[in-house]
Formats: sequence, C-alpha cells, structure tokens
Amino acid sequence: MLSVSRSDVQAFFLDTSNGRRFCLFHTVSANIKCLGAVLYVAPFGEEMNKSRRMLALQARSLAQQGFAVLILDLYGCGDSDGEFKDASWLQWKEDLGAAFSWLLHRCDVPVTVLGLRLGALLALDFICDGVQHVNQLILWQPVLNGQQFLTQFFRLKLANDILSGNSEQSGGTLSIRQQLKDGEIVEIAGYEISSKLSSAIDALNATTFVPLNIPVHWFEIQNDAHSILPPAKQKVFDFWQHHQIDVHLKQVSGTEFWMTQEISVCNELVNRTTNFLVQGQE
Repeated sequence: MLSVSRSDVQAFFLDTSNGRRFCLFHTVSANIKCLGAVLYVAPFGEEMNKSRRMLALQARSLAQQGFAVLILDLYGCGDSDGEFKDASWLQWKEDLGAAFSWLLHRCDVPVTVLGLRLGALLALDFICDGVQHVNQLILWQPVLNGQQFLTQFFRLKLANDILSGNSEQSGGTLSIRQQLKDGEIVEIAGYEISSKLSSAIDALNATTFVPLNIPVHWFEIQNDAHSILPPAKQKVFDFWQHHQIDVHLKQVSGTEFWMTQEISVCNELVNRTTNFLVQGQE
C-alpha cells in the first residue's frame, strides 16, 4: 500500500482483487480521542466531482471532532484503476467492502456509512447484503429510483445534441436505452456507460432495501427546511416506517451543491451532520 501524508490527510491506494482504489483518509489528531469513523460513498458521474469540496469540508469538520473519514474513488472513477465504461454495480459494492474492511482494521471504533445521491442507494444496497459492524447509515439527498435518475442523466446527452445541432439524430431516452441494450457504449457528459452498469441502476428502487437493525438518518436539502417532502420521497419514508425501519428525517436549508454550475457547499449540512455524529442527536 503506497501512501503519502499531508498534515491530517493520508492519500493512498487500496489494493483490491481488481486493481487499486485511490483513497483519502482524514485522520483524527493524536491529542483528540477518536470517537468513530465514517466511510463516504460518492455520487455518480460529475456529481462526484462537484461534491469534492463539500466532502473535504465535512471530513475536516468531523476529524476535528474525533471522527476519522475515509473517502475512496470507486472503480473507474477519479484516480482509481479501471475505466468507467467497464464499471459495474457489483464491482462498486466490492470496492465498498474492501474499504469498509480496511477502516474496521484501522480504527477500532463504530463505523458510520454516509452516502450522497446515488451513493446513498449504493450504501443501502451494500448494507442490505448483510454487512456486519455498521453502526448507522447517513443518507444525503438520496436517489430513490434508479430508472428516474438515469433518465435525467440521459437527458444531458439529449441537451448536448440539441446544442450541437444533432437533435434530429436523437431518439430520446428510449433510444439511448436501446443502444445500451444492444451492447453499445454510450458517452454522456464525458462518461462512457455500458449496459452492465445502466441496467443495474435502472433496477434500483429504495423500497426494495430494508436496512433492519441499523438506524438510518436521512438528510434532505430543500429551499425551505420546513417544507413538506415531495410525494415520491414521502412515499419511501412512509414505506420504511411501515416496515419498522429506524429512519429519521432531517430537513436542511441550503444549496444543491452536487449540481450547481460553480463549485458550492452547504454549510448547514456540514454543521448539522457533524453535530449529529458528535452529540448523537440533533
């Protein structure tokens, strides 16, 4: 394992059965008691890059309060080995397994898994596979339906086709799905995606995951923190409560930093997440 250190952040490559994964590990200072550790699960595509600044702020905030944070680039993402077009949902879950095991051995403290957007669905799927020793799950603005998410992602290509004057060649999102089904690699917003990954995401729905015996803390960013959830999200929340899942909704006012044109952050989300983990409540 090759590693370099910069103050309280260690950058290293984690060896897996299928290449190396680039990781950033925010450590707790020697004079601070380590209270816990957090494994961060990144969102999809460009949302991952848009969120890096936000995660750096969150990780530093937590490390200063006694929580170590491990951030990794999944297979084919960022500085990790592999090409995005060869990525699969199963491979990404295996990456989380390797990172989670490393974190358990590195820190003898409770481990929280925190997923953002599609990373929240990946974290749910990972945990519902029966992973042991997860203390709790934090979902930041979770994607709840994989098919709807991919449809929105595919529309980026349609918008680009219109801007480039190729709209007549576009058959809409159904055409993109057919291309993938036919085995083609489709490039969207700079990311080459295969049917192996897209079909797995298409099949995802939050209501198929029932994380029993693990507290779930759902942070939802809205313009008005006191407004009601959109009906589709309320339906999932009610479903989880009906199935006896220990789920808690925390509504936050702020900017949707993963999708803004310029890099932005949501300071309230950083503060409330840190306070929640440190105090155990909000």
